[in-house]
Amino acid sequence: MMKMPNCDRQKYRTALINQGYSRLFWLNISPIMATVLCLYTTSTTNAQQLPTPLPTPTLEPEQSTVPAFRGITSGNQILLNGRTLSGAWLQRPLSADQPTIHLSDGALRQLIGVDLLNTNNPAQQPIEWFSPSTTAMFLGAWLQRGYRYLDITNFAQSAGWQIKANGNILEISTPVTKVTEITQNQESFGDRILLDLDRPTPWQVSQELPVKSPQDPDTPTLKPAKIPNRIWKISIDGIADPALIQRYTPLPPAPLPVPIPNLLKQLLPAPEPLIKQVEVVNNQTVMSLSIPFGMSPRISTLANPNRLIIDVRPDALVAKDITWARGLRWRQQLVNLGTENFPIVWLEINPRAFGLKLKPMRSNPNAVGGTAPLMQLAPKYSAAAAINGGYFNRNNRLPLGAIRQDGQWVSGPILNRGAIAWNDSGQFYFDRLSLQETLVAANNVRSPILFLNSAYVQSGIARYTALWGISYTPLSDNEIILTVQKEQVINQLPGGKAGQTNFPIPPDGYLLIFRGNAVNTAAQLPIGTTLSITSTTTSNDFSRYPNIIGAGPLLIKNRQIVLDAKGEKFSDAFIAEKAIRSGICTNTTGHLMIAAVHNRAGGPGPTLAEHAQLMQLLGCVDALNLDGGSSTSLYLGGQLLDRSPSTAARVHNGIGIFLEQK
Repeated sequence: MMKMPNCDRQKYRTALINQGYSRLFWLNISPIMATVLCLYTTSTTNAQQLPTPLPTPTLEPEQSTVPAFRGITSGNQILLNGRTLSGAWLQRPLSADQPTIHLSDGALRQLIGVDLLNTNNPAQQPIEWFSPSTTAMFLGAWLQRGYRYLDITNFAQSAGWQIKANGNILEISTPVTKVTEITQNQESFGDRILLDLDRPTPWQVSQELPVKSPQDPDTPTLKPAKIPNRIWKISIDGIADPALIQRYTPLPPAPLPVPIPNLLKQLLPAPEPLIKQVEVVNNQTVMSLSIPFGMSPRISTLANPNRLIIDVRPDALVAKDITWARGLRWRQQLVNLGTENFPIVWLEINPRAFGLKLKPMRSNPNAVGGTAPLMQLAPKYSAAAAINGGYFNRNNRLPLGAIRQDGQWVSGPILNRGAIAWNDSGQFYFDRLSLQETLVAANNVRSPILFLNSAYVQSGIARYTALWGISYTPLSDNEIILTVQKEQVINQLPGGKAGQTNFPIPPDGYLLIFRGNAVNTAAQLPIGTTLSITSTTTSNDFSRYPNIIGAGPLLIKNRQIVLDAKGEKFSDAFIAEKAIRSGICTNTTGHLMIAAVHNRAGGPGPTLAEHAQLMQLLGCVDALNLDGGSSTSLYLGGQLLDRSPSTAARVHNGIGIFLEQK
């Protein structure tokens, strides 16, 4: 065994223990590391400053409103104990002086902390909220304009709430509550935190936007040595005893009796406490938790004593199977793939159910550019459910793939990538998609048009119609721009520098953009030339469907995995990435499934190959990978089912599920 050099071993032992390292660690520290400690005894090193975290972006408030119905007042804001929050509600008349109060199930879940239990009856929703373990309360459910409203009249009365409708705002006051104790225990699955309360009270959970990590495909591929912890906040409508606040108030770090080298600090970073802070903010007790990557909180409630239970574990997802509406089923569970477990949340939709439709959604319905969080996009269209769609350029917010809506190409496909097509009869088609357009001039000039309403820039000819917007701004330098109106060239101009000049797009024509070597072709099409365009898709079956969303790669075709990301021109880094994924597929019953797959238990999300296998395990017959990473969002009735809204990025487009009223 190696011997320690001649130095004060006890000083380092004390310093490490003061920094949170266990005595067991010291007893088992390697002799080499001990040697490193002593070699640095005579030199002082300064701790490196951690990089400042990026600020959390503030999401814009929900812009939708719930329309008024006969005899019904409604709104989309809730004043909960003095805090204004977004949430759909309505008030229905039961009698002249006794209305019934309804909250959307998303608001009840996100703002109050009510757990929605499994049910196969969309008109009755069992819930759990500080209930005895053997008892569930049933709330009547009512579907209106993309929301599922639950009758909370008796529930609120038994909880002692005061409720009043005031214009667009529903004011809710709950009884004053005290947080009497906070304890932390180590369990076999991880850590457990218990918050004792003197009565049931609303609570909320949110996750702060993490610093960009290699698990997000939008970030650089350079991987840091350690993925930082995620910060989760649990907010309870109650006041903690000052002694509890003091117990969890962070203290400034004590100076080390002797310097510890930077090398050691890098190899052995100080462990972070799970409970970072407990504070009272706006009459709420807010607990900040520092949770390691690969772990998440599972939160539940108990009665007698009233208690909030926070279990931090790698398998935090709770299985659910809720028939949310006729033809629309919400499911979630951990799915085993080999030795790995992946949390998957998905919606199963029967497209043949009465009044159920699918439509593409764009963040900007009047032009092709723009992005918005799916939490804003879906209510704007009055969609009951939605998932993010295809790829886009985050800098200029323009699409990078196929969007076909009601038979019109909002954006053309690129690179023969995978796509899904559908019609209003509940039929779907999955394959790799290309669009071939040919420009035919009266003087026998024939040239391929490579891109239609696309932000993907390559040498060749591109075409832009009024669906792109009222004008086109050059995407590359030195383009030649031809204006075509009523099938004739009426103007030909140089585009100049990219991004500087706007060129009007005629509503009864289009622009032809000549890039690179194709500028020579423009000289053969002088003003007055008559033009026509032929168009076809590959596969030709796509031409039969009015609605298409492209993304890729294609995962499954006819029950077989057909993944070929290289053939669809995805980068090696994208192919190798382990990331959160979105997917869409059809199953053996002809139902559509939209799914979000998040980080595996204790680690990062699936690779593309694992994603294909997981979709196959879900029973998919045909499946397509959608945009993923921070774009992954699964929406249902005013809530994101798969993640905290603060961690979801803005998206360009999505696929909406619409429930028409009877």
